[in-house]
Amino acid sequence: MVEEMSFSVKDVLERPLFGRSKLIAGKDGIYREVRWVHILEITHAAPYVSKNDLILTTGLWLKRSVQSGLEYMRQLIEHETAGLCIEFGTTIDEIPDEVIDLCDACHFPLILFRQPVRFEEITQDIHSYLINRHFGLMKNLEKFSQQQQHLILQSSDIPAILRLLQSYSGRQIIYLSSINTNKYFPAVGKREAEQINAFFHDKISYSGQLQETKVWQMDDSHFILIQPVICFGQVFSFVGIIFYQPSPSEYMTLLLDYTVKAVATVLLRTQFLEEKILRNQNELIQDLISRRIDNEDQARMRMGLLSMAEGNYLFIGGIIEFKHNVLEAGPERMETINQDISVLTRSLLKRYRMHHLMMMQNNQIYILCAREKVNEQSPASLRNGIQRLIDGLRHFADQALGGLVFHAGFGKIRRRLTEAGQCFKEACQVIEVSQSTDSMKSCCFYEDMGIYQLLKAVPESFLRAFLSDHLGKLIAYDQTHHLDLVHTLSVYFRYRGSKGETASQLYIHRQTLYNRLDKIKAILGENFFDSDKRYCLEMALLSYEMLGNEKTDQTDR
Repeated sequence: MVEEMSFSVKDVLERPLFGRSKLIAGKDGIYREVRWVHILEITHAAPYVSKNDLILTTGLWLKRSVQSGLEYMRQLIEHETAGLCIEFGTTIDEIPDEVIDLCDACHFPLILFRQPVRFEEITQDIHSYLINRHFGLMKNLEKFSQQQQHLILQSSDIPAILRLLQSYSGRQIIYLSSINTNKYFPAVGKREAEQINAFFHDKISYSGQLQETKVWQMDDSHFILIQPVICFGQVFSFVGIIFYQPSPSEYMTLLLDYTVKAVATVLLRTQFLEEKILRNQNELIQDLISRRIDNEDQARMRMGLLSMAEGNYLFIGGIIEFKHNVLEAGPERMETINQDISVLTRSLLKRYRMHHLMMMQNNQIYILCAREKVNEQSPASLRNGIQRLIDGLRHFADQALGGLVFHAGFGKIRRRLTEAGQCFKEACQVIEVSQSTDSMKSCCFYEDMGIYQLLKAVPESFLRAFLSDHLGKLIAYDQTHHLDLVHTLSVYFRYRGSKGETASQLYIHRQTLYNRLDKIKAILGENFFDSDKRYCLEMALLSYEMLGNEKTDQTDR
């Protein structure tokens, strides 16, 4: 069942009809794959050759000149043909050194028959072998696929799928996972496993995230054919085959591809099963939000954590809110999208090693994460994990959901699980500010809200009264005369009173800016740029933006 090697030039040289042939150049290319044999006696080869063709010729093209011979060879090399067999005695009796040197430099096999041979017998022999071999490989692949489907239907056992691949390939199989432990079939020692892991991480850090099948050279005699397992546009693991040639056969590539798709199927099914099993998390999150649980040890026990006396944890809660277009997508499509997002979110949380609870309500995902505090860097590590989660969801939304818009908000990191309800309140404030305020649209953490923490803590009725007191007349004038004075004032403050920069930012002439500033002075008073007055106006401007530029009650006080 093992067919690790492709049919190569090396195999061709071992066929009986090649008993008297000699490889005179390109010995480093003897593992080039041969898929067909082609007789060619014309001087311009390019239109008539294909990749992996083995070319048979009497060398007619060499009789013209050395230069034309080199050009002919370059055509064969550029088209990635497998090699060239030349017969002496019929047309030529020698091969120029320049041609031999070119073949050596390009690792292009050049095979010489010193005596006439029957090309028809060679083509018949190799073609018969290739056809029979291909038929056998297809039967093997069909059997492999059937056994694989049986395993998938039986259980969610990824190791069983990998062991099946190992039995058909006969090579070392590696499984590198970002959400579970790495696996090796057959098992390897700790040192060898560490070497493989180090090699892989060096490659990834150098070339970036792997999104397609690659062949990497590990050392002089070992290569790895590796393919990512991708679900919802995210790479969750890798399956690799270690072998001893630089070019894997199509058979090996197909075995790997079938396996990767099977592993992806199992991963998705496992995630959906976990989704069903973990629905009871909703109850705990709702209890924390509603403050129906105030015993810290009891809360930790329900989350599966150690008591306060036994474990020191950090907690962070947040909300991710998606902006669905129900009329456009329809309720069924929206439900499917929500389920995909939920499964992906849970998978990413596992990938970044964050113990979590998760609850989905309509278009909102409530997330509560816990991480053990081991040092002073633990809070930054927890926040970094949340940021990577948001980035992963944004990538999926852009690539697979047509740029579906969402806002994420997370509260402050806390040491008590029973304070999670406050985290969710802060998360709501983050989302409200990011939705209404352009300058804060990328803000995801409560601690990054700055002055908006204070503004959100103030009752809205008081904030509107404050806004009306300090900016009401200017807003009313804008609504009547459409001079954009509020925005002009905001930009003027932002650039610390620089008239040149303000005019440039507003794309208006300086004289136009002077006229607007005169009108602002007339409405707000000559002292509007004095520090005390300016502080109040800047707070009012921030409030105006945060409240969504809604019409404000204009009471002349």
